[in-house]
Amino acid sequence: MNEVNWAGNVRYGSTRIARPTTIDEARALVAGADAVKALGSRHSFTGIADTGGIHISLAGLDVPIRIDAARQRVRVGGGVRYGELAQHLERNGWALATLASLPHISVAGAISTGTHGSGVGVPSLAAAVTGLDLLTSTGDLVAIGEGDADLRGAVVGLGALGLVTTVELAIEPSYEVAQTVYEQVPFDAVTTGFDEIMRSAHSVSLFTTLRDDDHVDQVWRKARTDAAVRPLPASLIDREATRPRHPLPGVSAASCTVQGGEPGRWLDRIPHFRLEFTPSNGDELQSEYLVAHEHGPDALAAVRDLAELLRPVLQVCEVRTIASDDLWLSPASGRDSVALHFTWTADGEGVARVLPDLEAALAPFAPRPHWGKVFAPRPVEAWAELYPQWQGFRELRDRLDARGAFRNDFLRGLGL
Repeated sequence: MNEVNWAGNVRYGSTRIARPTTIDEARALVAGADAVKALGSRHSFTGIADTGGIHISLAGLDVPIRIDAARQRVRVGGGVRYGELAQHLERNGWALATLASLPHISVAGAISTGTHGSGVGVPSLAAAVTGLDLLTSTGDLVAIGEGDADLRGAVVGLGALGLVTTVELAIEPSYEVAQTVYEQVPFDAVTTGFDEIMRSAHSVSLFTTLRDDDHVDQVWRKARTDAAVRPLPASLIDREATRPRHPLPGVSAASCTVQGGEPGRWLDRIPHFRLEFTPSNGDELQSEYLVAHEHGPDALAAVRDLAELLRPVLQVCEVRTIASDDLWLSPASGRDSVALHFTWTADGEGVARVLPDLEAALAPFAPRPHWGKVFAPRPVEAWAELYPQWQGFRELRDRLDARGAFRNDFLRGLGL
């Protein structure tokens, strides 16, 4: 095998990739494997999905998308990409509350790592989960439904509990969104008026390359047309971009979703990138840290103070907000959060050198790293301090994967 993740920084140790089309085929594969992992869209930058045994792709699993209009729920196979699910929902008049910046990621992979969209009142993708089916290492299919005591621990499961074959998600009626980009916003106005800016639309992202000490490069506002109009912050007036923009300087905006304030379908505006384009170019690494919302401006200021150190390996830093949830290992668990996302160059050694200083600068704000993006090693006891239900998750893992088929080096590094 010579398989790698999307970015090419992780070379998988699996002996083969299996692509079952039925639950029974997947059940036989899992039950007969000493080591096994699901292989989704490969968009994780850590070894979270690596295994020395069998990789199982669920993309071809025969699990039809089923909408329950009365309950406002949809059931979907874990290997389905969000962009494909969104198209199916839209054709039937339904929507999700949010999407990630990339619609190319799989449902199971996204929820298992706590991946999110953006919005002060908008929780992560995982928070929409109302049930899931887990194929455990014994070959048993375990249904964990709404109200089940295990659900809060199983949703952001880090791939440690089993294969997520089916997911049930909350949905809502379809809606439209208008996206507008603003440029060269004074940095001080962003930090002092942080809440006003971030609350000014359904979803707001800040982008800075840290190459201009005085300005944030771009502010992307995504406003729902069915919501009350919110005032435009004074710091954004007369700063609207005159043409479509890509978050990275000098890169064509052809792959980006429509801007300019033109209303359109939710699935065509909430992501930053279009489904029909290959996301970015893979020549990058990513890190992300979530801090409590009230610490957002100070955390951004701390990053700004490290500009000289970060610039040689930084492509762009994105700042977003996520509402709290009650999922045990969600980076937004128990606190409304601000996410500081770093798109690095593909210089693995260079990124590894700056991460300890970056994490030290963010340490006063108790940052929780995204599980699928690179972060510096830390003592195993540190995770229990960040996640009050850490021991509860360990016990859930021991119960659902008693023979350890889903454990790997990444999980062992966390003490799991």
